[in-house]
Formats: sequence, structure tokens, C-alpha cells
Amino acid sequence: MAWTVPGPKSTPIVGTTGNTFRFTQDPIGYSNQLFQDYGPMVSLCEQGGTNLFTPFEKCPGTVIVHGPDLIRQARTPHSQWNLTPLSMTLYPMEAVSNRKQPLKHFLVGLWGVNGDEHRLQRRLMMPAFHTRHIQSYWQDMVNITQSSLSHLRPGTTVNLVEETRLLAMRIVTKTLFGEDSGKAGQGVGHLLEQALAVLSQPLTTLMPYDIGGLPYRRFLNLIACFDREMRGIISAKRARQSKDNDVLSMLIQARDEETGISLSETELLGHVGSLFAAGHETTSLALGWTVLLLSQHPDIAADLMDELGAVLQGDPPRLDQLDQLPLLERVIKESLRLIPPAPFTWRYNNQIVDLGGYSLPVGTEVYCSIYATHHMPDLYENPNCFDPSRWERINPDMWEYMPFSAGSRLCMGAAFAMMELKIVLSIMLQTFRMEFVPSVSVDRYGIITIAPKNGLPMHLHHPDRNFTAGVGGVKGNIREMVQLPA
Repeated sequence: MAWTVPGPKSTPIVGTTGNTFRFTQDPIGYSNQLFQDYGPMVSLCEQGGTNLFTPFEKCPGTVIVHGPDLIRQARTPHSQWNLTPLSMTLYPMEAVSNRKQPLKHFLVGLWGVNGDEHRLQRRLMMPAFHTRHIQSYWQDMVNITQSSLSHLRPGTTVNLVEETRLLAMRIVTKTLFGEDSGKAGQGVGHLLEQALAVLSQPLTTLMPYDIGGLPYRRFLNLIACFDREMRGIISAKRARQSKDNDVLSMLIQARDEETGISLSETELLGHVGSLFAAGHETTSLALGWTVLLLSQHPDIAADLMDELGAVLQGDPPRLDQLDQLPLLERVIKESLRLIPPAPFTWRYNNQIVDLGGYSLPVGTEVYCSIYATHHMPDLYENPNCFDPSRWERINPDMWEYMPFSAGSRLCMGAAFAMMELKIVLSIMLQTFRMEFVPSVSVDRYGIITIAPKNGLPMHLHHPDRNFTAGVGGVKGNIREMVQLPA
């Protein structure tokens, strides 16, 4: 069927590859420009033929949309829209050699299953993410946060992104696998983090050849090592019939009440990898962006410290105190609106569908811009303004505000992430005042997540409440996203 969604022409000489390259270099900036030129629904290339994430041999093309109505249509009914594994185009649809066998389950999890299989596996996983079980991780989160901050000293400058990355990795490996990777970053969590870093390199997907010197070979080596380590951990937990509190132990024990079905070893491998990917980098980035925003908004930072001081009095938060910190929650929600760590969600249609007045062939990729939706002035007054107080006046629905996705694919770890953000931020902010050092340009980068390309240098001070110090001077395309002092 004919491709009719409007969009830019293919790039001279390199064709649709050029359109794809421009998107991958700056997904937010390029898609926002396309929205300005063509409206809320646009094709990456006017004749289709682009392929960003589906692993199929042929893809009709890629469509990018924003706005609650179009996103809802591109997600419901659930039966019409599918997801693919987080390894995207590297996921092998055909039989593979033993060398590439880990690719069959690496980062599959709930992303790589659809329909009845998705519903069954999600049902098996739900007890591990029940509120009472999530709350049982409170002490681990407190202990790891305090341990991670213990080596930092006032008067020094740190890359906040690196510090929050290590901290979040320790929390996710402890709660997911039952092991603390330690300050140096060791164990299966470190292996998985390295594999994800190599996967994010454009050359890994552009040149997927198992040849020395190419990142794809290193990627295969890392996931093979992770595979071996995780199989050993699963085997050991099963042998001792582990009743441990970590998520993996609970997934091993899970049984469907109706059928008695449990998760296979390969399904477990797929879930732990994808849960780590979803819950590690996004949380660390949310922490970094939130601290940056507070460093540039002294009045909000002062009010927040007043709240933390009144309720916590310098101590880590108890579980019952988390609900007594409404401004902290509003600050986090506003940060996730302005700079959602995962700015896009995506699907492909498994049947011909009508979307925004256009008929889409089977297999069309649809990228939904959470970022652009969160910045719509029709939904959020002064959308580029960091204004936590707006959450006292507004109550957007799940398609208008979706930092954790929405609908039947709502992130199962959303409550876990919010608890972690509250605990870590409340301890960090009471331990140090962090002053941004404008020595680097704060530019966004990343395809799946929004990260500061050059890190976030922060000078650490005792909590002296000198919140106006370091305000202003921020450079980079962060200023396209957020109103900041000059």
C-alpha cells in the first residue's frame, strides 16, 4: 500500500540513511523540527523506508507523533500494537550460531513479548513489584546511598552523572540480583552496564560484524560473559530453593495460579537484563537532571531544604515520612516532565491501522514523543519553566504525563523508581549543597535516554544554604528544553 504520511525528502546521495542518521544524532531536536514543519504526525522520510528499531528484514517506514490523542491511538487497542526487544535491530529473527545465542534473550523481557504471552509474563512478575515488596527495599536504598556518598568530600568537584550512575547500579544490582556491586562497580551489574554502553554506540548496530576491533565483537563477548554469570546465579538460587528478597529470587519462585506455568531460564535472563536497563540509567539520569534544576532555582531549593529539615531533621527518610514530603514529590514530577529520562516510546502495528487520518501498512514503526507532549503549552502553562507548584493545580491523565509510559505497558517499576528518587535525593541534598560548575556545555545526547553529553560537574559544599551561588552561566542545548537564569 502507498506511503502517505508527510515528511522530509530523503537525503541526497545517502538516501533514507541520512534521515535516520539525523534522527539518531539528536532525536529530540530533529523530531521537534519535523513537528514544526509538518505537524504532530510526521514521517521520518516522505517515501517511508526507514528502520530505527524493528528487527525485520523490511520496514515500511517510521512515523513520529506527539500529543495525548495520537499517542493513545498508537498504543490502543493493545492487540494492534507490538513491541520488540531493547536490542532492537540486533535481535535475530532467524536461527543463530552458539556464539550469537545470547542475543535471542538478551534485553527481551516484557519488551519482546506481545499479546497473551505478554499478559501471562506480566502477571507472573507482578508480585515482585507489589507495594509491600517494593517497600522492603527501603533499608537497602538508604544504606547504599549513604555508603556511596561517604567517599565524597566538601571542597571537591565531581561528575554528578558518574556518581549517580554508580549509586543507581548498586541499588539495582542489590534489589534485582541480591548482590551489592560495591563502590568500584563489580559483578554482573558491571558486566551488564558495559554491554549496554557498547550497545548504545552507533557503530555497534551500523556494523554488526563479529570482527576484531569492532564494538559488535566486544558486545557479543560481554553478553556471553553476562549469560554465563547469570545462569550460574539462577542455578545456585534454584539449588538452594532460595527464598531471598531480591526480584530474581521472586521471579524464580513465581507460578501462574491457573496453569502452574513458571518462567524458563531464558525468560528469566531476558527479564533481569531488561529490568536492569530500564531501572538503572533512567534513575541515575533523573537524579542528575533534578539536582541541576535545583542548582539553578535557588528559591525552590531553599523551600525544599526547609521541608526536608522540618520532617527529616538531617536523617534519612523513614518509609512513613516519604508521604510527608509533598514538595519533594512535586520537584521530582516536574523534573520528569521537563526532562523525561526516556523521552520516546515506540511500537509497530501488527495489522493495517488508521492513525491521525493516515493508513499505516503492517510493520510501521511509530515513535511517540513523550518529551514533546510534556512541553505542549495546551497541557502545561509555560512548559519550559521549572515550576513544581504547577502540580498543586493540575492533574494530567496518563496520556498527557507519561514519564513511565502508560496503558497496558506502564512501567512495573514506577513505584520503585519514585521511592528510590525520594530516598536518594533527600539524603544527597541534606549531605551536600551541589553547585554546578559551568566548565562544560550541557548538551543532550542519546537515542533511548536523555543524558548530558559532557557530564554534570558539581562542586560539593557543606549544606550551607548558599543557594544563589553558581546560579547562571549554563551553556548548551539544555536551554532549548528549560528556561534557566542567564
